[in-house]
Amino acid sequence: MRAVYVNPQNTHPPGCCLRVQDYRLRHLYKKIEPVPDEELPGVSIIKPLTGVDPHLKSNLETFFKLKYPRYELLFSVQSENDPAILVVKSLIESYPKVDAKLFIGIQVVGPNGKVNNMVKPYEAAKYDAIVISDSGIKMEESTLTEMVAELTPETGLVLQMPFVCTRKGFASVYEQVYFGTMQARNCLSANAVGINCSTGMSCLLRRDVLDREGGLAAFGKYLAEDYFIAKAFLKQWAQLRSSMIPTLIVLEPLSECIVMGVAASWAVQYLFDFSAMGYFLLHVLLWFLLDFLMFSIVVRGSLPFSKFEFLVAWLLREILSPYVLFTSHRNQTVAWRNKKYKLKWGGVIDEPKTPAPLQSVSVV
Repeated sequence: MRAVYVNPQNTHPPGCCLRVQDYRLRHLYKKIEPVPDEELPGVSIIKPLTGVDPHLKSNLETFFKLKYPRYELLFSVQSENDPAILVVKSLIESYPKVDAKLFIGIQVVGPNGKVNNMVKPYEAAKYDAIVISDSGIKMEESTLTEMVAELTPETGLVLQMPFVCTRKGFASVYEQVYFGTMQARNCLSANAVGINCSTGMSCLLRRDVLDREGGLAAFGKYLAEDYFIAKAFLKQWAQLRSSMIPTLIVLEPLSECIVMGVAASWAVQYLFDFSAMGYFLLHVLLWFLLDFLMFSIVVRGSLPFSKFEFLVAWLLREILSPYVLFTSHRNQTVAWRNKKYKLKWGGVIDEPKTPAPLQSVSVV
């Protein structure tokens, strides 16, 4: 089984003056051959929800507008008091022709609240092709068709390379630069050499393959269930990933521009008596240009902000990255969805004891 990536968004590509950019655009954004509707498999889309954010309704609404012949939407919330229930019910009423259900309550199979939230919808899904999609995901009308087109017989998992929508403020610029450079580079390079790099924000998988690994409930003991689901398929963030792959504590900083540049500059000066500062500046310049090229490929158009803002955000990310990695390795407790988890080696988690949650599940 293999995992493949599909394009993160659907916008018109720019004119390309570099062969490498044209090559990446044609491969990352290749057109999908049309498939007759009757040949497309049915898809069950599981959407675990917790609370409401300002863009929840608009994000969820894009799933009701998908241009796909057969699919169902399975929303799930942990509590009958969750405000997301009103949002989902209003959308179901607005789109009565869409096959959509709401599951209220959870089935506890481990400390991972997201998995607990998805177990019942997963068991109730009527199609073999399953999409697991986070609440913050926004879909284009053709995205599901593109994902299904990649689900060939030898493919067990289809991932979407994550990116973020443009918003106002420098925080949005910083976030886009991160996802469009470092995250994109890691995802694409890892996928090219067959290394597991699952983010789990949006993925399409075969139910029969996951069931052979014990089903969704088998991953309830992990905090990053997406990574271990992908790992299981291939077999048949910083502190979190380091607990899953301990070697990242040593290797990950070496993949950062500043750390690699400092180490290489010292080596070049020692071996070849070349100016360390000159080599370091050249290294940073080339890294920046390649990241800028990568970002322009990901956005497939003009920058959503100025080149100066890109430069400032890029420098800030590269300078802060070693510090962020160092501090994250010092703390084995992570907060996620209003809960605190203690990480163990191998990605297993311990959750502090809390009152027993609602376990009976009702369907709306």
